[in-house]
Amino acid sequence: MKKQNQIDILFINPGSRASVYQGLGTSLSAIEPPILAALFAGYVRNKGLTTDIIDAPVANLGIDDVVALVEAEYQATLIVIPVYGFQPSASTQNMTIVGELCRALKAKQITVPILLTGTHPAALPRLTMAQEAVDFVCDQEGPQTIYALHTQLTGKVADYSAVPNLWYRQGDEICATESGPLMVDLDNEMPMPAWDLLPMSDYRAHNWHCFEQIEQRQPYASIYTSLGCPYKCSFCCINAPFGKPSYRMWSPEVVIRQIDTLVNEYGVKNIKISDEMFVLNAGHVLGICDLLIERGYDLNIWAYARVDTVKDEYLDKLFKAGFRWLALGIESASKHVRDGVEKGRFGDAQIIDTVRRIQAAGINVIGNYIFGLPDDTQESMQQTLDLALAARCEFANFYSAMAYPGSPLYRQAKAHGPALPDSWVGYSQHSYECLPLATQTLSAAEVLCFRDQAFQRYYADEHYLAYVAEQFGPEVVSHIKTMAAVPLKRKTYSF
Repeated sequence: MKKQNQIDILFINPGSRASVYQGLGTSLSAIEPPILAALFAGYVRNKGLTTDIIDAPVANLGIDDVVALVEAEYQATLIVIPVYGFQPSASTQNMTIVGELCRALKAKQITVPILLTGTHPAALPRLTMAQEAVDFVCDQEGPQTIYALHTQLTGKVADYSAVPNLWYRQGDEICATESGPLMVDLDNEMPMPAWDLLPMSDYRAHNWHCFEQIEQRQPYASIYTSLGCPYKCSFCCINAPFGKPSYRMWSPEVVIRQIDTLVNEYGVKNIKISDEMFVLNAGHVLGICDLLIERGYDLNIWAYARVDTVKDEYLDKLFKAGFRWLALGIESASKHVRDGVEKGRFGDAQIIDTVRRIQAAGINVIGNYIFGLPDDTQESMQQTLDLALAARCEFANFYSAMAYPGSPLYRQAKAHGPALPDSWVGYSQHSYECLPLATQTLSAAEVLCFRDQAFQRYYADEHYLAYVAEQFGPEVVSHIKTMAAVPLKRKTYSF
């Protein structure tokens, strides 16, 4: 019987909110659209190919459900799985379920070749080929490799050596092709994600993103306005698909066309700028703000910034354009610890001053902190918690240091220790299997325990809760208490 969807490329976004977030995944965590799959689908469609996207997390599809859907509904030339995380270093944690899906597809005798792309496969292409039931791995961004591979698969004789950035098998041998150039003309090569292939009304913003309207978390979208990052923080793996620090931007006009589509066709108000660093290039940031201000949309946008990139001249325009949250990578209170991971030369006074300037402009701040960086001690981690309490951002993320594949910390840990997680889901900050880095003075269990206790300490702080009540009302305080009451079970320690 002829299958309903005969297409060139099928993109699959597998995922399990339960394994990655435990109890937080039910109603508190975001459900984000798979922006890389949408971008790549837009790219190949722009090249004249037919495509579709299966997004398992938003539809609550288990592995068996996805396999059954592929088997019953699709006849594709190529299956592409972008291994993507919804913060810059969160690709690896999804590899567990990606691997399970690939094995399940092969077990069902689905013969469509599978290509993995994304940060983790790009960081560990040979290991991914050796360990996973896949036919191909891309070790760079993806779109050009996907299109070139499809061209070879539909030719008379496939010549994989002609496909850039591709890992493949030749008999028992794992082979790799030469690297190709990164995309430069983003405006013309990937002008619009394929939003129409996704159930846009079903995506849900982070709980904190909607503190100003806690019951209005849907619909939700994430977009990129740039690719890559010019910085080299040693705990981050974001540059793995690029081979080196790289930073390229869509023009403000193309970015605005994307936002126009989201607002006018899908009714989206809550938007995440997924860029690894949005508040950076003045012409880019202010150009986008000016066009948003002209339109007068009522938006709720959040984006990443650094303490040393937030300029006073940005803040008024960011607020008027609809930016309601900036996420700051504060990481540690210790300058010595930050220097050790190449994370900015600024002190506590500058950090708090930057937070207060952003707040004074009417923009909320989410502070990101990391415990267990290589030079951390019990004392320096306590200093970081003290700084978080003093800064009193409207929300805070507390992470334990992970050696994500593709990061300098991963290479150091592989060469000299300490121990790394024995499963990919162990790289998830909220998973049961979570195993952070040990330091010279702290075990992995001590780091993780401190992180979890710091989370509880921050969200029980009476001064913080009073501030939240004043800013957002008692409903949000109640929501925070509900969030903090969700237990996280840990393999490395127990309370």
